[in-house]
Amino acid sequence: MTKVVLISGSLRAASVNSAALRAVRRIIAQTRPSASAVSLPIGRLPFYNGDVDSAGTTPAVAVARALVADAGALVISTPCYNGAVPGVLKNALDWLSRPDGASPLAGRVTAVLSASPGGRGGIEAQPALLDLLDSCEAITVEHPPVAIRRAHQRLDGSGEMTDPEALAALRELVDATFEAVAIMAEQRRSGLRTPEPPRTSGTPRTHQAVPSVPSPVAGPLSRDRVTLSRS
Repeated sequence: MTKVVLISGSLRAASVNSAALRAVRRIIAQTRPSASAVSLPIGRLPFYNGDVDSAGTTPAVAVARALVADAGALVISTPCYNGAVPGVLKNALDWLSRPDGASPLAGRVTAVLSASPGGRGGIEAQPALLDLLDSCEAITVEHPPVAIRRAHQRLDGSGEMTDPEALAALRELVDATFEAVAIMAEQRRSGLRTPEPPRTSGTPRTHQAVPSVPSPVAGPLSRDRVTLSRS
C-alpha cells in the first residue's frame, strides 16, 4: 500500500491550500483504493534549532520524520507570501532535512501545487519550493505546474474544493504522482539511482524551472497571466 503524506503550507483553518489537499485525499480514496493519504500538521513543529536537534528531537518532530519516512510520496500545497514560501513550510522542511545523511526527504517522490485567492494562483512560490526540495534531495514529479487561482471561488458552501476544473487538474497531478512512485520503485529494483531521459508527465525529476502555464480553456499563457493549469 502506498501512503501519501499531504502537507499544507498554510495554518489557516479556512486555507484554500488545505482545501486543495482535502480534494487530493478524496481523489486518492476514489481512484487508488489500495493507497492511503494522511495530513502532516506542520504548525505543531517548533522553530528549527540545531541545538535542540542535536540533543534529541521533540515528539512532534519525531512523529513528522517517521511519517515522511514511511511515505511513498508527498504532496505539498503552498501559498505565496510576499513572493516566497511561507516560513512555517520552510521550517518544516528544515526539520525534515535532518539528520544529515538520513533525511526522510531524500529520495522521496514529491508533488507540488499552490492555491491562492489571487489571480496568479501562488505560482511565484513554486520555484523556491522546488529549490528547497532539491536541496533536501527529494525527487519532484515532472508535471506542468498546478496553480489554482481565485481558489476561494472554487469552494462549495462547506469549504470543500468541488470546482470541476480544479478537480481535473488535481486528479492529473495525483496520477502523475503515482506514476512517479511506480517508476522509482522499478528503478530501485533494477539498481538505477536516478531517472533516465526522456521524461514524460509523471516521471520523477530533479528540479527544473517552472515553465509557462497552459490554460485548460484558452491555450498557452505567459506566467504573467497564470491560471489553474493541467496537462
